[in-house]
Amino acid sequence: MSRGELARRVGLSRTTLSEITTSLLERRAIVVADTDAATRVGSGRPAERLTLDPASGQFLGVDFGHRRVHVAVADASHEIIAAGVERYTATTPWTERLDLAFALIDRVCGTSGAHFGALQGIGIGVPGPYSGVRAGAAQVPWTRHPAAAGVDEAFAERFGAPVVVDNNMRLAALAEAISGPGNPDNLIYVRLADGVGGGLVVAGRLVTGSGGFAGELGHVTVDPSGRTCQCGKRGCLETIASVPAVLQACRDAGSSLETLEDLAMAVERRDPAVDVVLRDVGTTLGRVLGAAAMALDPDEVVIGGELVHVAPVIVEQAAATLRYELYPLPASAPLAVRAGVLRDGDGAIGAIAALFHQSPLLAEYPTPTGAGEQDF
Repeated sequence: MSRGELARRVGLSRTTLSEITTSLLERRAIVVADTDAATRVGSGRPAERLTLDPASGQFLGVDFGHRRVHVAVADASHEIIAAGVERYTATTPWTERLDLAFALIDRVCGTSGAHFGALQGIGIGVPGPYSGVRAGAAQVPWTRHPAAAGVDEAFAERFGAPVVVDNNMRLAALAEAISGPGNPDNLIYVRLADGVGGGLVVAGRLVTGSGGFAGELGHVTVDPSGRTCQCGKRGCLETIASVPAVLQACRDAGSSLETLEDLAMAVERRDPAVDVVLRDVGTTLGRVLGAAAMALDPDEVVIGGELVHVAPVIVEQAAATLRYELYPLPASAPLAVRAGVLRDGDGAIGAIAALFHQSPLLAEYPTPTGAGEQDF
């Protein structure tokens, strides 16, 4: 866009903006894409249209899930130029997960032509709380392998670039807020996968809370007498709405399902027992989201994760329950509830988005209103 358009968007004077853009042009962070000389009416200097120089920097996003790691590489124009995934087991120790991630990054770069000669930053998403980024954060006795506190140091040492680490569900929320159809400033996100987690975006920025637990909807108690959760509590939403929990509930109902693929086929053939289980899950999820929506009054609620993509009825039922739970609103302003548009790699994309949001150049300014993934 032109300097004039930029000045209007960010609320700066033309003089101040001119100083900034001149500096960025000299550093090749931005380039002149074209001018309006061909369409300009009257005399005067043609307006230049400025754009980010894709070659001026690269950004690496990494999402460590419970059973897989996703990576994505973006250029300075925010385009994803390479992506990949590597699987492991839920009991794989963090030393091995790091080695697998480093090897995956090397392969992705080797096959895509991406390189890190101009690597500007690394964003990393990890399951659950991460003690390495917040001194004094409360500790939770996760029985799954928690992220080792040296994850950030390991990446910084290997790549020689700044590192930002956060909860991967929270980063997925940021990715949905940026990539979704409405670009909402205020969003509640929940992801149903091997675990259940979520994130909150308020005024266009992630909310972390005082101890880093904001948005942990998966550990809201929904059945005090229910199953023991991996966090140590009993009856958390995760014990009902995670992939393992849903598959177990379907087996308890008489359907012999072992995998998500089995569940997808059961949904396709309209297995009545499975449909009841999924609608019950959607109802429970909708109540939790309804309470969160009453507290936050978001523009949008997004339900993502691999479970949603094979069982969309969960979103339908959750949306109906959520709207019932809300304080009556005018019919002209219903709360938008949708399935996530991103897939399992959304945390890696969100990790890259977090890098852009961390930029000191953007932090003080008002917030303005790809590539295929390789499976190794």
